[in-house]
Amino acid sequence: MISKAKIKFIKSLEQKKFRHKTGCFVAEGPKISEELLKVLKPQLIAGEQGWLDRNEPLLNHVTETSGNSNPIEVIAITPEELKKISFLQHPQEVLGIFSIPDYSEQDIIQKATSGLVLALDGVQDPGNLGTIIRIADWFGIHTVFCSLHTADVYNPKTVQATMGSIARVQTIYTDLAQLFTRSDGATPVYGTFLDGTNIYESELSNNGIIIMGNEGNGISDEIMPFVNQKLYIPNYAPDQVTAESLNVAIATAVTCAEFRRRLKK
Repeated sequence: MISKAKIKFIKSLEQKKFRHKTGCFVAEGPKISEELLKVLKPQLIAGEQGWLDRNEPLLNHVTETSGNSNPIEVIAITPEELKKISFLQHPQEVLGIFSIPDYSEQDIIQKATSGLVLALDGVQDPGNLGTIIRIADWFGIHTVFCSLHTADVYNPKTVQATMGSIARVQTIYTDLAQLFTRSDGATPVYGTFLDGTNIYESELSNNGIIIMGNEGNGISDEIMPFVNQKLYIPNYAPDQVTAESLNVAIATAVTCAEFRRRLKK
């Protein structure tokens, strides 16, 4: 049985200010919870008995590695109790509270120069952000830099949209202008624009930073000067009326797919 105090605490984590204050976020459903349990320490796991029984070995392993000084609270709950704490319309077996990881920005910047990373300049929709993280995971991109105006990756809607990829992709919130100013200047910085060069005809590298902009306004004026290679995703057929633009998550998928297709061994 879960207490009223626990229910109140879990519900508070729907708000960004409480997530930042407590350093915790909520993940729901078997897939996301099980993926996160492999890499992050939970503070609380509230699950239906069937799920707890199936995942007993995983929970025991997490408990053993966390040590006695950092106990994990595991609570067996009923489907009715899960509905009370869930942020989902159709709750699925388990809800976990995990600690927000603390990544070293400098270490990641150094690693990023050897491969591809994404930088999100003001992506506002939590669903788009979660989908982009899932896309990054699929295409082997392990780091996503987010501007301070980008949606919160630990928003429950974002976490859900990642479908577990949040466990494998490191997300860093930073001032993108300062980040690019501190870079060595030799790293290719790509961005998609309507006046860019056809991505299918452009020279693409194995490393670099791919910037994706805001859903409505694209890459901001502040960040635009740092882009040294402008790309354009052409529509088909050019002589026909088509959609005005692509959703930012779809554009990210198309861009990442083309980079990986041309990967130089």
